[in-house]
Amino acid sequence: MGTCLISRPPYKLTIALGIVMTAQSGLGIVFAREYRDVEWVKAAWFGNDWVTLVVVAPLLVVSVARARTGSVRASLLWMGLTGYAFYNYAFYLFGAALNAFFPIYVAGVVLAVSVLILALSHIERHEIAATVRTAAPVRFIGGSLLFIAAGLSTAWIAVWVEYAFAGRPTPVEPEAFKLVAALDLSLMVPALSVGGVLIWKRMPWGFVVAALASIQGALYLLVLCVNSVVVIWRGIVSSPGELPIWAPVTIFATIVALLVLTSIQPRTAR
Repeated sequence: MGTCLISRPPYKLTIALGIVMTAQSGLGIVFAREYRDVEWVKAAWFGNDWVTLVVVAPLLVVSVARARTGSVRASLLWMGLTGYAFYNYAFYLFGAALNAFFPIYVAGVVLAVSVLILALSHIERHEIAATVRTAAPVRFIGGSLLFIAAGLSTAWIAVWVEYAFAGRPTPVEPEAFKLVAALDLSLMVPALSVGGVLIWKRMPWGFVVAALASIQGALYLLVLCVNSVVVIWRGIVSSPGELPIWAPVTIFATIVALLVLTSIQPRTAR
C-alpha cells in the first residue's frame, strides 16, 4: 500500500463525528418529544434521524476506515458523507426550535467542518488523476450537476420573487423557506456548479467537489423521500404527497453520485 489520497486522514475526528451522529439521531428517535417544532417539522426531523442513523453514520465509519487503506473511492465517499453531516447539522442548529439536543448540533457542525478542512487541505491531487477511468462520463456528470444547480437556483429564486414582489405565500413558513433556500443557494448550488465545471474539464479537484455535492445531495433527497412517507403515515398530508416529486429526483441524483464514484478505478492510491 502506498500513500492515501488524503495524506493525513483525520480518522479520530471522523470517528467522533460518527459517534455524535449516532447519538443525536438515536436520541432524536427515542426522545422525539424533545423536539419543540410544529408537527410537520417534527416529522421531518424523525425521517432525517432515521436516515442519519441507519445509512449515513455507518457508511461514514466504514468509508474512513477504507480511506485509511488508500482507497480513492472510499475517500471521496467519506468526504461526501462528511458534507452531508455539515449540511444536516446546519439545518438542525439554525432551523430546529431550541431543545435538549442543541449542544449536539453544535458539535456536529464543528466536527464536520474540522474534518472537511483537514481532509481538503491534505488532498493528494495526483492520486485522483492516476485513478480516474479513461472512459469516465465526465460530460454527463458535469452537465447533470450543472442542471441540478440551475434547477435549485431557479426554484428558490422564483419563490422568493413571488413572495417578495407579488405577495404570494411560500410553500412553507417564510422563515423555514429562507433557511432551506439560504443553505442551498450558499452551499449546494456553488458546490454543484464548481464540481460540474471542473469535472467537465476532467480536472482532479472536480471529482472531489462533485463527490461532496452529489453524495450530499443524493442523501438529502433520500431524506426528503423518507419525510414524504412519514408525513403521509402520520396523516399530516394525503397520499401520495410530495413523493412523486422527490423519488425520481433522488434516483437521478443517486445515479450521478454513483457515476462519480465509479469513475474512479477500484484500486488504492499509489
